[in-house]
Amino acid sequence: MPASTRSPFAYSIVRVVPRVERGERFNAGVVVFCRQRDFLGARVALDEKRLEALAPGSDASEVRSHLEAVVRVADGAPGAGPIAALPPSERFGWLVAPSSTIIQASEVHTGLCEDPGKTLESLFTELVESPAPD
Repeated sequence: MPASTRSPFAYSIVRVVPRVERGERFNAGVVVFCRQRDFLGARVALDEKRLEALAPGSDASEVRSHLEAVVRVADGAPGAGPIAALPPSERFGWLVAPSSTIIQASEVHTGLCEDPGKTLESLFTELVESPAPD
């Protein structure tokens, strides 16, 4: 495929860090931003078994609520707060900013894509849905 049909994009892996002091984490989502295609999207899923293994007794519904907030902010959903009302580039900056909370973003990675929506799905499948190696 010719390089001219591809656009640069940036992405970050959304991670759950149930006990920040221990630093253990697992992937729970992906955020993709492609300025040239005017695309910002996020996809998340909570692996409750992993959450329970790392932090027995954790409130999965609370963690899921925080993950779903990432998607709402990425989508610019009404009612998702003032950050969701910002332009996509600023929302992406907020979503991938370092934090010390239970939901954390990885460093930002870059690449080229033809369709950022398909790229989001592909990254989600590879980084979140694929089972961890034994």
